[in-house]
Amino acid sequence: MKKSLLGLIVLISVSLFAQKPIFTTAKVNAATVYVNSAELSQATSVTLPKGTSEIVIKNVADYLNESTVQINAPKNITVLSVQFTKNYISEYEIDESNPTIKKVRDSIELVTKEISKVNNQRTSYSKTIELLDKNQQIAGGNAALSVTELMKLVDYYNAKRTELSNLVNTYLEKESKLKEEVAKLNSKLEINTQKEEKTSKGKLIIQVMNELAGTVDLDINYLTQGAYWQPFYDLRAENISSPIDMLYKGQVTQNTGIDWKKVKLTLSSGNPNQSNVAPILSAWFLRFGYSNYGYKNDLQLNTIQSRSPLAMAEKDRLAKEQANKRSIVLEESTISNHTTISENQLNVTFDIDISYDILSNGKAHSVALKEIKLPASYKYYAVPKVEKEAFLLAEINDYSKFNLLPGEANIIFEGTYVGKTFINANATSDTLNLSMGRDKKISIKREKVVDKSGTKFLSSYKEQIFTYDLIVRNNKKETINMILKDQYPISTDKEITIELLEKDKAITNEETGVLTWKIDLKTNETKKFRISYKVRYPKDKIIDNL
Repeated sequence: MKKSLLGLIVLISVSLFAQKPIFTTAKVNAATVYVNSAELSQATSVTLPKGTSEIVIKNVADYLNESTVQINAPKNITVLSVQFTKNYISEYEIDESNPTIKKVRDSIELVTKEISKVNNQRTSYSKTIELLDKNQQIAGGNAALSVTELMKLVDYYNAKRTELSNLVNTYLEKESKLKEEVAKLNSKLEINTQKEEKTSKGKLIIQVMNELAGTVDLDINYLTQGAYWQPFYDLRAENISSPIDMLYKGQVTQNTGIDWKKVKLTLSSGNPNQSNVAPILSAWFLRFGYSNYGYKNDLQLNTIQSRSPLAMAEKDRLAKEQANKRSIVLEESTISNHTTISENQLNVTFDIDISYDILSNGKAHSVALKEIKLPASYKYYAVPKVEKEAFLLAEINDYSKFNLLPGEANIIFEGTYVGKTFINANATSDTLNLSMGRDKKISIKREKVVDKSGTKFLSSYKEQIFTYDLIVRNNKKETINMILKDQYPISTDKEITIELLEKDKAITNEETGVLTWKIDLKTNETKKFRISYKVRYPKDKIIDNL
């Protein structure tokens, strides 16, 4: 009795799990995109019988972290197991009960049978040609034929072989057309089974136990590495007296294998894949090795980036047009009203209540987040030793309250697209310097003063004097403030001595050798500053970077 009962339980268990899987397609409702991944929220409905069932959820990301999968189901559903796969058995992919699919299947079967008939007929004609070619010996080589009989035989052979060859070609063409028809039918079959705009290979196989038969709703959440976002900005200023109108944007890129259609989008600066294990210090042992020596100075702000005007001209023109179009749209509807920004100790989050379409094509999709009016003070910055042009800088005080993140920015100044800059929101200073581009209305020269420069040889030493004049002219219609910088070299060898001879009231940083002048220039005003220094070193040696 016990053995019979045990066998019955095993039989029921096997029969339940041997049932045909129940297929359903999940839809993406929301996506939280991080700097290197995304959390997708999907939903689906499925009709389940009472007892144990296997559910195959299609249209999930091609690449996902299986350990992060969460299935939210009603209380009467118990999730027994969850498995992710990209290679599920192909015969379960198609719902054969669909009338359209059955019609296509029947057509494929009929055409396949016709191909078989055509192939048989073509083979028969080909074999006949082979037989005819083998039996073209005249009278088997034993009897002589008259001219009349020979001509009749030749005429018959030519006519029959031509007829058979034409039939073979005809059936070859027919077979080729029938195969094309099968290919079209198979393609149609794939289209009919495609429930989403983009079909992914990823599938979730879920074993569940259901207490009550009926339709249930399932919510699926998981992390995928196939998406990320980067902050991006548009900086617009009318003149050096106006604040900066900043459009805070996110560039979202996803290649998960599924298109996100009308999803609620959230962007976060967090990194869910980052290790949460606190670091432990180990002993620090020093050992000899080799190293390259050098030092950094502040001659060039890291926000200034050189660009090739010829190579980027077309890109700049398109970017300007896009920036102007965006400004027109924003006048009608302010994007700030649709974005909620939250900040905690670990990250910044942007919740957007506008639905977005983000296609799985690996291309960046621009998402507007917030408009910010930045109060700014402007000044010009020039390093004529490196660049013969002045850069306009905008200083933003107390910028931390704007939740800015490091990222590139388009610059639109006085209605003209002038290029790109980089916002270093991780700077430790209280003031954020934004480069607003070059101003060609400020003339800058750095000229060597020949009669104040030269070389002398003193016993075993060589002495060189370098003198330069920095000339700055303001061709603008308003007074400007400027920071002007130059430098003199610093010695790292006791045999090299350096003496600063003239600095023209510049502020000197003796550790880096950087000279700074803070100047005001009125309209059409020109100012000149002189720097001079002396370098003394053994005459039998060469300084290759002097």
